[in-house]
Amino acid sequence: MSETAQAAAGTAQAPDSNRWKALTFIALAQLMVVLDATIVNIALPSAQQDLGISDGNRQWVITAYALAFGGLLLFGGRIADIWGRKRTFVTGLIGFAGASALGGAATNEAMLLGSRALQGAFGALLAPAALSLLAVMFTDSKERAKAFGIYGAIAGGGGAVGLILGGFLTEYLDWRWTFFVNIPFAVVAAAGAYFVIREPAGRNRSPLDIPGVVLSTVGLVSLVYGFTRAESEGWGDSMTIGLFVASAVLLAAFVLVESKVKAPLLPLRVITERNRGGVYLSLGLAIIAMFGLFLFLTYYLQIVKGYSPVKTGFAFLPMIAGMIAGSTQIGARLMNRLPARLLMGPGFLVAAAGMLLLTQMEIGSSYAALLLPAMLLLGLGMGTAFMPAMSLATLGVEPRDSGVASAMVNTSQQVGGAIGTALLNTIAASATTAYVKDHIAGATTQPQQQLVQLQAQVHGYTNAIWFAVGILVVAAGIAFTFINAGSPDATAAAAGSLEGTEDDVKVPVIAH
Repeated sequence: MSETAQAAAGTAQAPDSNRWKALTFIALAQLMVVLDATIVNIALPSAQQDLGISDGNRQWVITAYALAFGGLLLFGGRIADIWGRKRTFVTGLIGFAGASALGGAATNEAMLLGSRALQGAFGALLAPAALSLLAVMFTDSKERAKAFGIYGAIAGGGGAVGLILGGFLTEYLDWRWTFFVNIPFAVVAAAGAYFVIREPAGRNRSPLDIPGVVLSTVGLVSLVYGFTRAESEGWGDSMTIGLFVASAVLLAAFVLVESKVKAPLLPLRVITERNRGGVYLSLGLAIIAMFGLFLFLTYYLQIVKGYSPVKTGFAFLPMIAGMIAGSTQIGARLMNRLPARLLMGPGFLVAAAGMLLLTQMEIGSSYAALLLPAMLLLGLGMGTAFMPAMSLATLGVEPRDSGVASAMVNTSQQVGGAIGTALLNTIAASATTAYVKDHIAGATTQPQQQLVQLQAQVHGYTNAIWFAVGILVVAAGIAFTFINAGSPDATAAAAGSLEGTEDDVKVPVIAH
C-alpha cells in the first residue's frame, strides 16, 4: 500500500477528535466571505456619496473584489496544498481582517478600492483552504454529509443574510460597519482555527507552477472583467470582445501547459473526472441564475415595492430558511441513501419552479401569495442541490489535490456570479428600454410616466428571470447526465479499491 493510502487509512481509523469544533470556525470563516459578497451592495450608495465616487467608478467597489477573488482562487488553492491548509486558512483570515479594517477607515476612493482588492486576494487564500480542510477532516460518509450540509447551507444562505445585516448596519449605524463587522468574524475564526485544527496529512510539496499561475490568473481576470464590462459598456464594445478573446486564448494555453508540466497548478485529473466536472459546471450555472435573482429581487422590493433596506433583508428570510432545511434536513439525510444526481437534478428543478413563479411578478404582486412561496422553493431546491455538490466536488480526490479541487468549487461560483450579474442585468436592461420605448408615448402625465417606468423595470426583471429558469433547467440536465456516482459509501469504496501508478499515489477514478 502506498504512503498516501496508509495515511488515508490511518486518518479513517483515528479521525481528528476536534473536527466538529473545527467545523464551527471553518463555517464562521465561510459565512464571513459569503456575507461580504452581498453586504457591501447595500452600503454602496452611502459609501459612494461619502467618498465622492463617480457613477462610472462605483462598480469597481464590487469588481475589484471579484477580480482579485476569482483570478487568484486556483493560486490560493495550490498555496494551501504547498504551504499547509491550516496555515493558509489562518493567514487568509488575518489578511481579510486587515483589509476590512482598511476599507472601513477609507478616506478616499483609491483606499476603498485597494482594500476591496486585498479582501479578494486574501479571500482567495482562505476559501479553498476552508473547503479543503473539511474534505480531508471528514472522511466518514455520514459525518461528511452532516458537515457539508452545514457548509452548503452557509454557502447558499449567507448571501441573503448579508442583505439583512447590510440593511441594519447601513440604516442604523454607518456604511463603514459593513467592513468593520468582518473583523470579529475573522479574529474569532483565526484564533479558533489556530488552537483547534490539526493539519491533516497529504500535502503536495511540488514546486509551484509559475506559468500556470500567470496564465490562469490573467485568463480568469480577463473573463470576469469581460463580463463586468459587458454589463456597463455592452456586448459589442471592442474592449469587451478583446477581453473575451484574450481570456479564451490564455485559458486554452493554461490547459495546454497543465497537460505538459510535471507539477501542474491544476492537475487535469481533478476536472476531467466526470462527476467533479459535472459538479463544477452545474454549480457554476446555478450560481449564474441565483446571483442575478438576488439583484433583481433587491431592486424590486426597494424601488418598486418601497421596502426599506432592513425590510428587504427580512423579506429574504424564507429563502434562507429553505436553504438551511434543504441542506441539513433533505440533502444531509438522503445523501447516503441516494446517488448525488437524484438530489442535485431535482434540487435545481425545484429551484427553477420557484424562479418560474417569479416570472409572474407585477407591480402590485403580493409578497405572501407570490414571493414567499417562490423563495421557499428556491431555497429548498438550491439547499438540496448545494449540499451533495459541495461534498462530491472533493470526494475521492487525492489529499495532495484537495486544495486545488476546493478552489475549483469556489472558482465556478465566483465566475458564475460575475457572469450571472452581467448577463442577466444586460437582458433586463434591454427589455426595460424596449418596454419604455413602446409605451411611453401613451403616458401624457408625470404619474403615468412614472408608472410606465416601474412597469418597464418589472418587465425587465421577469424577462431576465425567464433566462434564469432555463439556466437552472440546463444545470439539472448536466447533473443528471454527467454525475453518475452512487451513494457516498459506494463511491468511497470504489475509489478505495483503485490504485494509481503516478508517484505511487492512490488515484481514485469513479467513472469514465
